[in-house]
Amino acid sequence: MRIKEAHIYAHSLPVKNGPYTMASGAVWSLDTTLVKLVSESGHVGWGETCPIGPTYAEAHTDGARAALRLLASDLIGTDATPGKLRRHLDAKLNGHNYAKAAIDIAAYDLMGKSFGVSVADLLGGAVTDRVPSYYATGVGAPDDIARLAKEKRGEGYPRLQVKVGGRPVEIDIETIAKVWEVLQGSQMRLAVDGNRGWTTRDALRVSRELPHVPFVMEQPCNSVQELEMIRPQLNHAIYMDENSVDLNTVISAAGAGLVDGFGMKVTRIGGLTPMRTFRDICEARNLPHTCDDSWGGDIIAAACTQIGATVKPELCEGVWLAAPYIEGHYDPKNGVKIIDGHIERPTGPGLGVVPNESLFGEPIASFGG
Repeated sequence: MRIKEAHIYAHSLPVKNGPYTMASGAVWSLDTTLVKLVSESGHVGWGETCPIGPTYAEAHTDGARAALRLLASDLIGTDATPGKLRRHLDAKLNGHNYAKAAIDIAAYDLMGKSFGVSVADLLGGAVTDRVPSYYATGVGAPDDIARLAKEKRGEGYPRLQVKVGGRPVEIDIETIAKVWEVLQGSQMRLAVDGNRGWTTRDALRVSRELPHVPFVMEQPCNSVQELEMIRPQLNHAIYMDENSVDLNTVISAAGAGLVDGFGMKVTRIGGLTPMRTFRDICEARNLPHTCDDSWGGDIIAAACTQIGATVKPELCEGVWLAAPYIEGHYDPKNGVKIIDGHIERPTGPGLGVVPNESLFGEPIASFGG
């Protein structure tokens, strides 16, 4: 299965009821990038990458498009089998996993549609077609976040993630305490996500002042070294998110016992090929993790749901989607949705979604044909 054409598209995703707030700042609109691969047999595969602004991670939209132009120019005639394709991409460009991810996802979609099977089948097989999701609140006033927690508990989400950081830590402590008053006695799990926004002092203070609240502390500080410093002193489990930039870091963190789990983004680690390996590493070490992404439309949502459906249920911390913050769907019929806190896995071939191409306009770059 060889690639005949490669096309790159740009598409705007305004944040519905924005902004979306994190410790690193507020986001009003995102600019996503899509990749369309066409095989010599005429099958089509779609991929996507959507960095959430230039400060959240070492990724940004213009960087993704520059890297994709370079990579796509050398794709024509290349074997689209994901493993082989990944080695080809790595030989062409060092790093830039978030850009390579769009091509990798498109290759899986292409292969699934060519063989008439779902991406979950290609990744080892789904263990569920109803994938748990979780809700991330954004940074907000304590009473507002507590009200939101009650609302999401009622909607059936199995997990809530409360964003903190970027403000006096006393407000974060008050927020967590009020959220726990709402969730206590339910089965809803709680994660507190600093998005690298706390100092080590703040992280330790939060853990010491709230020993009675059973939350997971996700990426509280900026660096791996800071996580190493606070790890022995925490009363709470710690998850790595933004620092888990590649498989080497994941292997090191898991092997050293640095973390109790991961918040993993499909595009950050480079797509579904390395994500499959990440999943298996976590299963070998019995480490819970998410299968989500920073932002994006139906293509990223479908990719996260397909890999999430293959995770051992007791290790799956859920799939976060940007869908509640986006108007409409790329695929009006099969768009990926959250219902009662869970996601129905698209069951068609490939990713299970077929975007309406007219939404994206003309490609910003095309190769082959």
